[in-house]
Amino acid sequence: MKIIILGAGQVGTSVAENLVSEANDITMVDIDPKRLALLQDRLDLRTVVGDASHPSVLVSAGAHDADMILAVTEHDETNLVACKLAASLFNTPTKIARIRSTEYLEHPEIFSAENFCVDFAICPEQILTEYIEKLIEFPEALQVLDFAAGEVSLVAVRALQGGLLVGQQLQELRKHVPNVDTRVAAIFRKDRPIIPEGDTVIEAEDEVFFIAATEDIRTVMRELRRMDEPVKHVMIAGGGKIGRRLGGTLEKDYQVRIIERNYQACERLAGELSDALVLHGDATDETLLEDENIAEMDMFCALTNDDENNIMSALLAKRMGAHKVIALINRSAYVDLVQSSGIDIAISPAQVTIGSLLAYVRHGDVAAVHSLRRGAAEALELVAHGDAKSSNVVGRRIDEIKLPKGATIGAIARGLPKTEGLFGEHFANEPDVGAIKVVIAHHDTVIESEDHVILFVINRKMIREVEKLFQVNVGFL
Repeated sequence: MKIIILGAGQVGTSVAENLVSEANDITMVDIDPKRLALLQDRLDLRTVVGDASHPSVLVSAGAHDADMILAVTEHDETNLVACKLAASLFNTPTKIARIRSTEYLEHPEIFSAENFCVDFAICPEQILTEYIEKLIEFPEALQVLDFAAGEVSLVAVRALQGGLLVGQQLQELRKHVPNVDTRVAAIFRKDRPIIPEGDTVIEAEDEVFFIAATEDIRTVMRELRRMDEPVKHVMIAGGGKIGRRLGGTLEKDYQVRIIERNYQACERLAGELSDALVLHGDATDETLLEDENIAEMDMFCALTNDDENNIMSALLAKRMGAHKVIALINRSAYVDLVQSSGIDIAISPAQVTIGSLLAYVRHGDVAAVHSLRRGAAEALELVAHGDAKSSNVVGRRIDEIKLPKGATIGAIARGLPKTEGLFGEHFANEPDVGAIKVVIAHHDTVIESEDHVILFVINRKMIREVEKLFQVNVGFL
């Protein structure tokens, strides 16, 4: 696929790294030649220096025969204009825009074919906010990812000494929770993947990924570790786009405090938020944290634009008694370093966002993609089409499907309507929850046409092989 990426920032760079490895023809456009030179030294792609909203620059990037435009610069207006030009001048089939302002997102008619011609709009800040919300709702989890209109969840937890299943074989799980169907999709032990079998023994500190109906995930968690008290008190360091969104989302259900060092930003926040307490100060100020009872905080979220500040404030908050700390870290090299340093969860914005973009790039009918373990693994929601003659999966038992080693089918959702529109998570018609059936995959489960199949892949190199399995024969089309 020939793809033009407009904007070589954190999001654009992360997308390029993922797509180049999958044998796509990538051209990157940015106004900063130094940034492009560094990218070209690392990745096999073309670069064009220039303004992404200029027709001549798009011509130089090869827009006349591009399959997709990913407009992910830091400026919404540039991204909108680029999509409009791609449609009007080059008839580009797929146009995706990064949109940060809620002013635009609240008026979806702006993106229509009559206006800016955006096929899909993504808002990284909103994606991150929802991601952190889930971690606050389930404080025991390392990751909580939704599939099938929220009916299925894939959860990563660290197995702790004292958990009912620690030291036991996986096949004991069914005995412990006889009324709940679940499947362990993968286990990572000291960063090494283990393909789960019935006789696999869970050890303390294992990172366990399990899949279950969303309503059952707390029940399964209890088998792997002691449950934490529900979160009540949340402190947020940073009142920028993400901190403001998260504070506004949480303030009705939690006691929220936001620390922001810019006085004017504090005034704006105080005017926008009704229940959250806004504090002017530095989140690395030990006296301020002590005065604000940091030891009583169930969750401390460091969400400023400065990686070093996030790392230091999160470590300080943890040392001073905060129960759990989360740090937002843009530099991927830092994420691995701090994950085991006392920070409970280090979040890479680019890795959280990348799945929303990959869903539109993957071959076949892909409803959702989530990047896991800092990009090493991936979870996909693929829609099965065709029949037993035209498909390699429809009408077959799971143990008859020739999946690559390391790929696991975790669950199937039936009865979902087709997705359409600007946002991948929005359905053409609101799903009738009562009509959706969640089937946890076992060896004798048979896949039916239009099933949403949720897979876990421990190595991204297997993705293309998995996609091919779900593509129907040409004769069916």
